[in-house]
Amino acid sequence: MTVPTNYSIKCDLAFGDIYLQILAWMAVIFVSLAGGLGLMGASKPIFALIGVGLILVLSLPFLLFAFVTTLLNHIQIEPNASD
Repeated sequence: MTVPTNYSIKCDLAFGDIYLQILAWMAVIFVSLAGGLGLMGASKPIFALIGVGLILVLSLPFLLFAFVTTLLNHIQIEPNASD
């Protein structure tokens, strides 16, 4: 009969690992807001709202994918030492 093995889950994710991703997301927000403000002076300000929404909606899946893969790469599952 085999003895079941206990496992421990450790995450060694540090703030420095996601720092560039946070800066990239802030850059996307600022660029979309700057583009929206630039388009507000146009004759149809609805284009400004569409532009901001489009930039945020299209960039969110890529940034979320980068964050989740970084998180999963820093999770370790190790067997506990048997007594």
